[in-house]
Order: sequence, then C-alpha cells, then structure tokens
Amino acid sequence: MGIVLSALTIGLILAALTLGMLISFRMLRFTDITVDGSLTLGAAVAAVTIVNGWSPWLATLLAVLCGVLAGMITGLLYTRFNIQMILSGILMMTALYSVNLRIMGRSNIPLLDTASVSGAAESLIGGLGGGITRISLLGWPVPVSDFSVFVTALAVCVLIGLGLRYFLGTHLGTALRATGSNPQMVRAQGISHKGMTVLGLSLSNALVALSGALLAQYQGFADVQMGIGMMVWGLASIIIGEALVGTRSIGITITGAILGTLFFRLLIAIALRWGLNPNDLKLVTAGFVFIALVAPIWVKSLRKTIWGGLGNA
Repeated sequence: MGIVLSALTIGLILAALTLGMLISFRMLRFTDITVDGSLTLGAAVAAVTIVNGWSPWLATLLAVLCGVLAGMITGLLYTRFNIQMILSGILMMTALYSVNLRIMGRSNIPLLDTASVSGAAESLIGGLGGGITRISLLGWPVPVSDFSVFVTALAVCVLIGLGLRYFLGTHLGTALRATGSNPQMVRAQGISHKGMTVLGLSLSNALVALSGALLAQYQGFADVQMGIGMMVWGLASIIIGEALVGTRSIGITITGAILGTLFFRLLIAIALRWGLNPNDLKLVTAGFVFIALVAPIWVKSLRKTIWGGLGNA
C-alpha cells in the first residue's frame, strides 16, 4: 500500500505539470520546451525560500509567480521577436538552467526537517486521531505524514482541475483555446492572438512550476537536474488520458489528463517494483511515448486491412 500511495501522490503532484502542458501542447499547439526548466525553477524557488524561513504556502506561491514569468518570456520571444516556436522554448530552458543554479547556489538543496504544505493536513489528521502516527487505509497501516501529503496533493489537484475547467469555459478561456485552433478567426474577432499565446504560456508554466514546488517538498530536496525529461512525461500522460477517456469535452479532457498521469505513474512504480533499473527510467518513458504515438496509426491501418479483406471476400 505504501508503494501505491506514493505513486498516487507523485501522480497527483505531476498532474499539475500535465495540465500545464495540456494548455500549451493541445490548446495552443505550442511545443514548449520551457517545461523542463520551469519545473526546476518552481522547485528551486520553493526550496530556497522554505530553507530561509518562509511559509511553505508563500514559497509555493512565489514559485508559481516565477513560473508565470518564465512562460511570459517564452511567449514574448515567440510573439515579439519572431523567434521560432521550438527555439523560444529551447532558449528559455537553457537560460533557466543557469538561473536555477543562481537561485539555489549549488546543484542540490535538501529540505530535511523543514515545513511543507502538507503540515496543516498532518496536524489536523493527527489531532483528530488523538496524536496517532499511523492510520489504517484499506487494512494497511500508513504513516499519517504520507497520508497527509496525499490528501494535500489530492485537494490541490482537484482545485486546479475545477479552476481550469471554469476558466476555459469563460470568454477569455474560449479565446485562448481558439487561438490554437484557428488564429485567423481569433484575429478577425478583434482578439490579440499574440496576447493569448503569452497568457496561455504563462498559465501553463505557472502550473508546471507549482508541480515542481510540490514535488521538491514531497521528495525532500530540489535538484538542478530534476526537470530533465519531464516534458516527455507530461506528453505521455496526455496521450494516455486521451486514450482512456477521450476528448469529448473540456471537463473530460482535464479529467483524462489527471487520470493519465496517475496511470502512468502507477505503471512506472510497478516496473520499478519488478526490478527496473532507475537509470533506465527515462529510456523506458521515451519508449512508452513512442508506442503511444504510433499505436493508433497501427490500429487504424490494421482495421483498414481487416475491413478491406472482408469487403473483398
């Protein structure tokens, strides 16, 4: 149960990353590689401020604001300086590596014996239970500290999902979605598609930085390398979510992204449990994304072959 709870907790934390990428990759049709840098940015800012005595919630909020700034700069590089989409993200990701090192002062910051955003939930659960340190979850004893992190991550994930669903249903959110689908129509309506692009990238990287801040607090450290490959992780989660529930509506798409993240994290946890070398994790992730991308094409081709054969018969 401890492995499952840990996998679900990390999945809920990384769901913010997936939802951020859902905005940039699926709605704006923007290949934003800034993600690999902004996740580490969120972790670095949160870690440094918490170590210096800040409230974990204020530290997390500051990390989110830094993510907004990172996404905004990427958007401005693309819209104002006419730099190619993918190059804008590469430039920002590259710059953020040095920025993150400057913020942290070194390559790794431990967060042992420091407060985290789950502290309030832990105190509440412990107080209601009379100071207990473990609770029974489906018959399995689970530390209150681990369960409180899970509850906090679940609450944050639900609030993000509901807030994003509401925002994307507003006029502003509709204009943002339309920017990726039909920018000519957006301009014809008198809406600045460049402004919508900057807004979308700012919101996307804010969610990514939030994920990084929560992940650093959960893992107990922030590392300058922790964002490498996270863009592939988010893409895999989006693909899995679309395969699980489809994309019939905004609410279903958001739900699918969250479920895809949880399912993918569970698969990784099972693989690690069965002996997967952690050094091979990125390679396995890349391979899984490849399969997820080409499998629909193979299935479609196979269906055509089968139906064509039946028709000829």
